Amino acid sequence: MNFYETDPEFMERFEHFAFQEVVMEEGCNLPDDIRFLAILAVLVGCQGEDAYREMLPVALDHGVSPTSVKEMIYQSVDYVGMGRMWPFLSLTNEILKERGVVLPLEGQCTTTMENRLEKGIEAQAVIFGEHMREAWKAGHINKWLAANCFGDYYTRTGLTLAQREMITFCFLAAQGGAEPQLTSHAKGNINLGNDKDFLIRVVSQCLPYIGYPRSLNAIACINKAAEENS
Repeated sequence: MNFYETDPEFMERFEHFAFQEVVMEEGCNLPDDIRFLAILAVLVGCQGEDAYREMLPVALDHGVSPTSVKEMIYQSVDYVGMGRMWPFLSLTNEILKERGVVLPLEGQCTTTMENRLEKGIEAQAVIFGEHMREAWKAGHINKWLAANCFGDYYTRTGLTLAQREMITFCFLAAQGGAEPQLTSHAKGNINLGNDKDFLIRVVSQCLPYIGYPRSLNAIACINKAAEENS
């Protein structure tokens, strides 16, 4: 459906806000590749499949690499679950193939089944602090978190650790209802150099796609994390 024909007034105001006002607001801008990677991540988080279909080609045209997109999608499985990630993986493959990208892409895995727990614990410690070296012992979910979430995905190449923490923040902010985890990952971002100002820029650029309530909740979590880290 062509919304420019059926809903011209809405489209005029939305496009002005999302593509001009938000992008050009002083102190809110980001490099194109970072901005679009964040936008894609929040669209996965809020399950915006139709919007993702429209935005992925734009993101690719603005410097987001196919590898970065695939790594973002893979990592999302730990934060939205396979049931909500799967359609975006299929959609990404479809669009990449349409653009002539040969799949599968070059592998980015750096761990083995034997060392994934060890490497995942190391990643957790780098992001959140030395106390995380013992966290995996608290129960099987904590062990899975270290080995699967961090050992299987955070250790992959294709995105930096700071970029991985940023997209995790985006997944959590966009889906809502995960404010404790969002605050924790805001701290992780700050520890990796994605400071308060950067995170507020990320939320600002993503606001048109996730709305005001979740954006304001995310900023509250950023402020709390920055205060607790100070």
